[in-house]
Amino acid sequence: MFIYEICYTLSREAEEKRERRRTMNAYETMNEVLVKLFSDIATIEEKAIITANFKDISNNDIHVIEAIGIDKAKNMTAVAKLLSITVGTLTIAINNLVKKGYVDRVRSNQDRRVVLISLTKKGEEAYHHHEKFHYEMIEATLEGLSEEETKGLVHALTNLKDFFNKYKR
Repeated sequence: MFIYEICYTLSREAEEKRERRRTMNAYETMNEVLVKLFSDIATIEEKAIITANFKDISNNDIHVIEAIGIDKAKNMTAVAKLLSITVGTLTIAINNLVKKGYVDRVRSNQDRRVVLISLTKKGEEAYHHHEKFHYEMIEATLEGLSEEETKGLVHALTNLKDFFNKYKR
């Protein structure tokens, strides 16, 4: 009986060590993947977005265009809030996008102090081009995943977003 207990204990300890190694390998792999991914996203996105048709805009410009959207004109404060930047910073970006022909800026008829911004036809084309990149990115990410795996990935990414939101405050 004593030998059985020793063997059982050694076997359990060995399994616990293997589990710790698997956990550490998962942690190290996740850390490596996330650090590399964050490093690459902006560069890769910019290369995908900035094509012959849209060579005059930056990654920041395309995200301003995305925040403006194609539905209706928005006021500067609403767009600045979406981007988590000041209205002053947004004004500089909008001035450049107006000069490049991507954005229109008009004063509100109801309140002349309010500036409304919307996308021009060229801005809408850039918006759809960026939207296509994001669609393809999501399709590639979900390719081959089961519904359960997709739910798990969405849950994990939501946790990551929540973690980053804590640092925004």
